[in-house]
Amino acid sequence: MVWKKICKHWLLYVLFIPVIVFFIVFRYYPIILQAVLAFKEFTLMGGIWGSPWVGLANFKQLLSHTDFARVLSNTIEISLLRLLFGFFPPIILAILLFDLTSSKFRRISQTILYIPHFFSWVIIYAITFSMFSNLGLVNQISIWLTGETIPFLTSESWFRPLLVGSGVWKELGWGTIIYLAGLTALDPSLYEAAKMDGAGPFKRIWHITLPGIAPIVVFLFTIQIGNILYAGGEQVLLYYSPATYSVGDVIDTWVYRQGLAQLQYSLATAMSLFQSLFGLALVLMANKAARKFAGTGIW
Repeated sequence: MVWKKICKHWLLYVLFIPVIVFFIVFRYYPIILQAVLAFKEFTLMGGIWGSPWVGLANFKQLLSHTDFARVLSNTIEISLLRLLFGFFPPIILAILLFDLTSSKFRRISQTILYIPHFFSWVIIYAITFSMFSNLGLVNQISIWLTGETIPFLTSESWFRPLLVGSGVWKELGWGTIIYLAGLTALDPSLYEAAKMDGAGPFKRIWHITLPGIAPIVVFLFTIQIGNILYAGGEQVLLYYSPATYSVGDVIDTWVYRQGLAQLQYSLATAMSLFQSLFGLALVLMANKAARKFAGTGIW
C-alpha cells in the first residue's frame, strides 16, 4: 500500500530529495561528527575519523578541569536570570497590547518594540557602550550628580544586570508575537459574556486570557528550560572581558576559547556534547512535568 502511494506521487518525493540531502549533510552529519569527536583525541593529520579513540578520557579531563565548576555555575545562573526577568514581561506586554482599543496605537507600539530584535548583538553592545561606558550618558549624569563614575562595563557586580537587561530589551517585543497570535485565536464571545456577567479586566485576564494561552506558555517555558546551559555566548563574547571572567565566562565562551584559541578540539567538543545532552534531558523532564501538572506539553 505504501509503495503504491510512493509510485503514484513519485514526483513529489523526487522534489523532496534536496530537502532530505540538506538535513542529512548540514544537520544530522555534524551531530554524528560531534558525538565521534568527543571520544577521540583530535589530530590535524588524522582528522576526525583518523584520530585515535580515547573513550571517556575527554569527559574525565573536562570534569576535573579547574574551570568546569565556575563555567557551569555562571551558565546556569545567567540562564536562570534570563528566564526570571525575560519570560514574564512578553506575556504581560502581549496582554496589554491585546487590550488596547486603538489599533493604530497598537501597530505603532508593536513596531517600536519589535525593532531591537533585528539589531545584531554588535549594535546592541554599541548602544550599551554608549550608555554605560566611562564617558557614556549614564556616567555623565553620575558625574553631574555625584562627581564620580561607575565602571559598569568592567565591574563584576554590574556585568550580569547589563547582560540580562540588554538581552530582555532586545527580545521583549519579539517575544510578544507568539502570545499575541494565541490571544487573537481566543473566542471574543467569551469576553463579551464575561463583561455582561460583571467581570472586570483582571478577572477576564485571569479566567479567560491566561487559560487561553496556557499551552503556549507551557510550550515556551519547556523550550527555555532546555536552554538552561545556553546562556547567549554571542552576547557574552562581546560584553565580557578579563575583568569579568569570574562572573561572565559561560560554556559557549569557554568552548570558543578552548576549541579555537587553544586548539583543544576534542575537549571543547566534549563540553558541547555534555551541554546538548543535558539540555535534552531537561526538555524531557520539563515536558513530563508540564503534562503531569499543567495537562499539556510539547508532545
